[in-house]
Amino acid sequence: MIEKYLDDLERRIDPVAEEALHAAWKRFCVGTGDAAIFSPQRQQKRPSAIEWPDISINAALENHELMAIHQFKLCSDALAGGTGQLLNVRCNYGTGILSSVFGAELFIMDEALNSLPTTRPLGGGEAELKRILAKGVPDLRTGLGGKVFDMAGRYHEWMEPYPRIRQYVSIYHPDLQSSMDVCELLYGSDLFTDLLEKPEFIKQLLDLITQTYIAFMNVWIAIVPPRDSYATHWAMMHQGTIMLRDDSAVNLSPEMVAEFIRPHDQRLLSTFGGGAIHFCGKGDHFIEVLSTMRGLHAIHLAQPELNDMEVIFRSTVDKNIRIIGLKREAAQRALDLGRDLRKSVHSW
Repeated sequence: MIEKYLDDLERRIDPVAEEALHAAWKRFCVGTGDAAIFSPQRQQKRPSAIEWPDISINAALENHELMAIHQFKLCSDALAGGTGQLLNVRCNYGTGILSSVFGAELFIMDEALNSLPTTRPLGGGEAELKRILAKGVPDLRTGLGGKVFDMAGRYHEWMEPYPRIRQYVSIYHPDLQSSMDVCELLYGSDLFTDLLEKPEFIKQLLDLITQTYIAFMNVWIAIVPPRDSYATHWAMMHQGTIMLRDDSAVNLSPEMVAEFIRPHDQRLLSTFGGGAIHFCGKGDHFIEVLSTMRGLHAIHLAQPELNDMEVIFRSTVDKNIRIIGLKREAAQRALDLGRDLRKSVHSW
């Protein structure tokens, strides 16, 4: 079934347009672009000759082919709309990939929500967490790990006969969150009191999670090697290899972010040649802490309306760190107020 859709996608990919779009993104990433707000578009719209199906997330979770069609449809939509979204697909299994490798139980959302799954905190409390620590890095193919690696292999298999798809559709790395975010998924809400009461125990867990993250990414990179020193994520480009998630940081003070989060983020950025960080919610209180890390090339924040954006700008664009995917109204408001965005903000 999938060949019908890949045939359509291959026919519609214009190498000239894709090369121009990639070149524009790279200029933005290295600071040589010329737009006050970077918001690229393709040269023309290239609509589909067939109807692509709407596949639910839950259906895609259980079927490799359905997941591939679900993901390639996003590429089809980008071509049809003539947007500046880069063509990319991923093994789309939600936030609980790494926590499931440690044995956390999957929590599948109701079909009507059409939302990605996560995991439940581990049962057994501190005793179970100590057992995990004693065991060390787990078998990476347990939980969702095996599905992720198998899906990456299927992407390669399906893309192989299509030279334009192979060249211009990237397989971007799965959602491994970050060390602290995975720790919260495993631990549950008690984490936030135990950060104060059992800090050394939490640091041991974070060390193990970081080791596991590195091991998982090393397997991933063996299957899907980086093409160059740039990565795509959510159809956007940044320098480096990884996109970390620091959603848990919004609950912590800057001092706690510096103590518990930054060392592990830095280790991951250093190991994998740098990258970007995403967070949801209010992060203006810790953005300066993040901005001191080597190899941090970009920030993606989901809710600028919850942040003092001038504080954000001082710790990003003023330090040669790009902002990608910023809501258009937030970027335009800053320009209207006379804020120099240093040609370092991307917005749709």
